[in-house]
Parts: sequence; C-alpha cells; structure tokens
Amino acid sequence: MDDGSRRPPERAAGGPVPPTGSRSADVPPGGWTVERYRQHLAESVRDIRAFWEPVARREVRWMHPFTEVLDWKPPYARWFPDGRLNASDNCLDRHIEGPNRHRVAFYWEGESGERRAITYDELYQDVNRLASALALRGFSPSDMAAIYLPMVPELPVTMLALARLGIPFTTVFSGFSAQALGDRIRDLGARVLFTADGGYRRGRVVPLKAVAEEAVSNAPSVDTVVVVRRTGEEVPKHPTRDVDWTTLLETGSNYHPPYAAASDHLLYLLYSSGTTGSPKAIAHGTGGYMVHVTATTRWVFDPQPSDVFWCAADVGWVTGHSYIIFGPLSAGLTGVLYEGAFDHPSPSRMWEMVERYRVSILYTSPTALRGLRRAGEAALRTHDRSSLRLLGTVGEAINPDVWEWYHREVGGGRCPIVDTWWQTETGGIMISSATGLAAIPHKPGSAAWPLPGIDAGVVNEQGEPTAPGEKGFVVIRQPWPGMLLRIQGNDERYRSAYWTRFPGSYYPGDYAYRDSDGYFWFLGRADEVLKVAGHRLGTIEIEDALLSYPGVAEAAVCGRADELRGEVPVAFVVLRDGTVAEPGLPDDLREHVAQRIGKIARPEEVHIVRSIPKTRSGKIMRRVVKAVAEGRADVGDLTTLEDGASVEEIRGALRSLARQLGPR
Repeated sequence: MDDGSRRPPERAAGGPVPPTGSRSADVPPGGWTVERYRQHLAESVRDIRAFWEPVARREVRWMHPFTEVLDWKPPYARWFPDGRLNASDNCLDRHIEGPNRHRVAFYWEGESGERRAITYDELYQDVNRLASALALRGFSPSDMAAIYLPMVPELPVTMLALARLGIPFTTVFSGFSAQALGDRIRDLGARVLFTADGGYRRGRVVPLKAVAEEAVSNAPSVDTVVVVRRTGEEVPKHPTRDVDWTTLLETGSNYHPPYAAASDHLLYLLYSSGTTGSPKAIAHGTGGYMVHVTATTRWVFDPQPSDVFWCAADVGWVTGHSYIIFGPLSAGLTGVLYEGAFDHPSPSRMWEMVERYRVSILYTSPTALRGLRRAGEAALRTHDRSSLRLLGTVGEAINPDVWEWYHREVGGGRCPIVDTWWQTETGGIMISSATGLAAIPHKPGSAAWPLPGIDAGVVNEQGEPTAPGEKGFVVIRQPWPGMLLRIQGNDERYRSAYWTRFPGSYYPGDYAYRDSDGYFWFLGRADEVLKVAGHRLGTIEIEDALLSYPGVAEAAVCGRADELRGEVPVAFVVLRDGTVAEPGLPDDLREHVAQRIGKIARPEEVHIVRSIPKTRSGKIMRRVVKAVAEGRADVGDLTTLEDGASVEEIRGALRSLARQLGPR
C-alpha cells in the first residue's frame, strides 16, 4: 500500500519531463531527411550556446534554472554555471512522480542465475534510505567516496545515493588489485568505501572484501566500509569501521531531499590509465554531463516506451556510468544489469538473456562480438532475437567483417547499427549515427558523423584540415557539455595531454580519416599508428584485413622496431572454433593483407594463438601485445587483464619462431 510517506514535496522548477521515446521538439515525426540533418549539424556548431540552451532546458530538470549557458576560459569550460540540479533527482524523482513510477528500471541477473526486476519506485526507495542513513552518519558534499562492488543492484543504488547527497565518488572496477584500489582511495582521500564480501566471475568467487581490506589498511582517510552480502562467504570484519549494507539501510528514512548541486559540482572521478605514468583522475561535473548523456541517449538510441536497453558493459568503466546508469535512467528507460561474463557458462549466455528479457536495444563492444563470433552461429541461432530493433557498438572501431556478422547474424539483417565513438574524457557519445534524428545510411566500419553540437574534424601534423581520404588526427574544435572538468589535482597534465598538440582544439589521441561524405573512419590510437618505410598505417586497418579472412575470429596487430623500415607489423590471430590451423595459414594471411591493403602492410610475422590479452570489459590490451612483441620483460600494469595465460602464449609463439629462424 502506498501511504504517500516516501513522496517528495512538489517541485516547481524544471518543467515537465518529455515522455520516454519522445523526439526533440524540433524534430518532425519520422525524423529528418539526411540532407536536413546535415544542415542541422552545420547549424548546431555555428553557435554552440544557442544550440545547447534549449537542449539543456528540455532534457534535464533544474532545481534552480540557469541563465548563462557557457563560461569558456580555454581550456576550462563551465556549462550552465549558475544553474543547480541533482543527478539522482533527474534519474529517479521526476519518474516516480509520473507514469514511469512502476516501470522496471533494471532487470538484474546474477552470473549463477538469480534474477530481479527492480522498478523505478523500488530503486528510489533504496536510494533514499541509503542517502538518509549516510547523512545521519555525518556524510556530506565535503566528503569523497569509493565504490568497489560487483555488478549487483546495490551498485546503482550507491552511485545514486551519493549523487543525491552531492558526495563525489569514484567507481573502481571490481577486477582491480588491492594496490590499484588503494592508490585510488588515497588519491581521492575517500572517507567511505562500499564493497562486498565477494562477487562471481566465471563460476569463481572473487574475494572483494579481502582485496578491500588490504587496500584500506594503507588508506587512513577511510573511516567507514559498507559491506554488501553477495556470496555469503566468511570475511574479516573490522569491529568499528565495517557496516553491513542491510543494517545501514534499516537506519534510513523513506525520503531524503536531493542536494541542489551547482552545475559544475563534481559528480564522479574515473581513473583512466595510459601506457605510461600514473592513472589520470578524470573529473566529470553534474549539469553539463547530465545534459550530454540524456540527450545522446535519445538521439542515438531513439528509445521508445516498450524498449529494453542492454548496455552490455561494466559500471566500472565510463560506458557503464553514462549508458547503464545516468543516461538511460534520466531518459526513463528499462535497462539490463548483468553480473558475470557474457560467455559463461556457455557462449549462448548473451543470446539467452536477449530472449529472456526481450531486449530491443543491444549496445556492446566489437571485441566482445569477435569473441562471441568465434563460437560460431549455433549458439546464436537457437535463441529468439526477434525483439532486437537496434544494435550498437562501443569501445573501439568495429571491423567491417564483424559489422556484417553483427548485422546479418545477430540482427537478422533488419536492425540498424550505431557505431559510437567517444572516451572517458568526453563523458558521452560524440560521433555516431543518430537514429532518433535521421535515418543515416550505413557504411560498415564507420562511426558516421559528429552528433549535433559536436564540432569534430581531422587535421594533419600542422593542424590543417585533411582532404577526404587523407589520414590525420581527430580534434574537437569547440567545448561540449559532457567534457571533463579537469584532471583532478593536475592542471598541467590536463593542458599538456589534451590541449597543446593542436592549440585551441581538444586532442583525443585518435587517428582517422573522413571520406567524401564526411563519415569518420577510425584507425586506432595515434600512438598505435605504425610507420613502415615512411608510410603511416593504423593497426585497425591491418586487423580489418585479417578479420576478413575466412575462419579468423580475432586479431591484434602491433609494430616492432626494424632497422631498415623503421617498424614492421606483427600480427596475432585467433581462429574460430572448428577452424584448423594449416601449416601454410600464416603465409596465406600475410598475402591476404598485402592484397587487401598493399605490400607495405604485409605483416612481418603472423602467429596463431588461442587467446589475445584483453581487459575484463573485452578490450584488446594492445600496449601489452606490443610490449611482448618487442621482447620487454615488463609489460606494464595487468590489473585489468582477463586471462594472464594469453600473455605467456604470445611469448611462447615468439620464442618458437625465434628457435625456427635461429640467430638474426
């Protein structure tokens, strides 16, 4: 029975919330023509303030409406600086006040098969109880929090409760080591850590509390550790510091008012590690970020009231923040939250879940798709996928051959594919087809055009715009709402990492070209571009060619120093299940690349391996592949590595070849 006790007071500011699935006010039913959309894109970047103002007022509820759109003091942007709002209010309160109150917010599934359907109202109640309980313990916006949880419902509850209180947080991927977790806690100065007794991964219990205990032992700022009971394993308990999650919630009340955060109030930090140096603490604010992720959720995925949206990622990464939690909940979607590996206990796990929850929008990584394709079509075709209407990819460029498989086999040849380009620093999607605005023709392997309000281009070494088909460096020429506020505590690194390579423009570090229609084709990270005899080749170009060969499931390419040519490509290839590695296959693959791209791209070596080093989120660790290919003993940080045996297998393949060739 609803006695009304958990309802917040009536809200005057912010105006009505567009119903889920509604298009932007200036988009006609059925969307724009391609030509009209092109015009809209050009108009949107002529005056970015004029463009983003109505978007911000429409997509986000403001507790105190803004009067200024942008305070731009390069390279720092403050979006909607005099406005106030709350991310939790936008994700929950405005929905439980309307028709979405009893809509499912998340279908949750544990790796071992437990299932829950959590409504917006139920999520709202738990978030309020946790926020209230933390406030009673004296936590406030002046504190910092760290989260080290598996993909369980308590994870979004924690993030939204902290946002409700205005407490900035960092979510640390549950595969990170004690040292990595401790480093982040100390850097942040976190007062509270949220963790669990354990989590499940490929049928094994991951001892999260033991890892957390080691991390906290060297983090004096932490005075409270909140522990979720997930596995029931016996874990050490500190008598005064540790608090049981369920017990804590019982001390909270049904409603706690959301903190009216300034638009540039720090919402969260994510630590983005590079190939060298310490991880960068990427800081995201509240107002601009919420505008960006809410608008792009609508523009790119065109959500309808009946949709079930599965962003098959981990909340420990920015994809999970933006398109599992804040974007979809702000837009009022029903999402899927899954704890485990997508191919456990069988390669059909993802397709079973698509059928079970009638998933209509599936958003995952090209690397995950390559792994699933490796198992063959049998696991796929035994499950009903007729509910799917839109497919998406995130994380890195999708190879054309994988795109075709995704479109043909997963989507039955009827689902559009949105290939999205963005990164931790951008906050949300920057370049992609926008199915909610126009039906843009497909080009397999291309991310299409920048989204409205995003002024992106490709330039040469001198910073001049490249001609169609000419390779160069991606730049963003004007600020955008989802952009990082800063690198926390390191202004010099922020300037040098993103703003000095091409003065006046943001440099994300990616290599690409635009074709004659303006489509973007991403070729990999600029620091992964090979320079072979003076010719620049993107690693993804060579990987695309290898993946187009029958029987190839995955490929990773790196460069190795060569006295004559500067660098030569070295490739590591995984075959599809059931494909036999004939003795002449490596040479056939080398010639296949030469025919597809040119002799300059022919790999010096091709090694057939059973696995390639990848993160637990499914991204190839190319820096590790390169380090091993170059013979380095120290391959860098491996805390996110899914399978350490993959590194040793590559080392073994190289040693075997060295023995065959003899001294060089």
